[in-house]
Amino acid sequence: MCGRFVLAAPPAEVRNLFGYADEPDFPPRYNIAPTQPIATVRLEEGARRFRLVRWGLVPGWAKDPAALSLLVNARAETAAQKPSFRAAMRHRRCLVPASGYYEWYRPDTGQKVPYWIRPRDGGILALAGLWEDWCDPDGGVIDTGALLTVPANHALSGVHNRMPAVIRPEHFDLWLDVKNASAKEVKALLRPLPDDFLEAIPVDTRVNAARADDPGLIREAEPEVAAPKPAPRKRKTAGGGAPGGDQLDLF
Repeated sequence: MCGRFVLAAPPAEVRNLFGYADEPDFPPRYNIAPTQPIATVRLEEGARRFRLVRWGLVPGWAKDPAALSLLVNARAETAAQKPSFRAAMRHRRCLVPASGYYEWYRPDTGQKVPYWIRPRDGGILALAGLWEDWCDPDGGVIDTGALLTVPANHALSGVHNRMPAVIRPEHFDLWLDVKNASAKEVKALLRPLPDDFLEAIPVDTRVNAARADDPGLIREAEPEVAAPKPAPRKRKTAGGGAPGGDQLDLF
């Protein structure tokens, strides 16, 4: 899953990678949390556009968002069938720029050890996202979004059994093309990254507090417990199946 992430790259670098027409100016963020605005890129009238949405998807059919769980993540394996995500999966896919994300390792001691997970060679990730617009009874409209997750790759499986789905630059057009891309083509993009693509770095527990937001959060710290080992590789069975995990548990 993904309950916090970072976008520290300069606006020009983000714009260059995602190729949108807008020229937004935004500060570096080191601890983006649910309910906060997140940057997204989507296709509008054939052009990529930069749009801010609130992190925590509210389905268009919802009458009272307060009565719903906060939909921060959507499992890629089932999003196309779930009522909360089905329409967005088909009609409102987006990309979410990120420098990396945080995950919490839970050893048997009961502690929650934060890790900063980033591209080993640097650069920006394009997280697979969904967005929806929701109209309140007074006619106001708010755009909201969620991140898609997939089973963690072997290298990161010791930290957590889920990870965000990442779209490679060569697949941006296909992911954003909600009119022509087939369900089969889209599903094929939602898979774990190779084991050597990301690295996990232990960081200070200050990141647990959403109010903390500074470069020191991604500085390597001495972990209080031994580093997690990758989960044993599972034999494939006839029925298949993906690892579990609570997609709504933030840390």
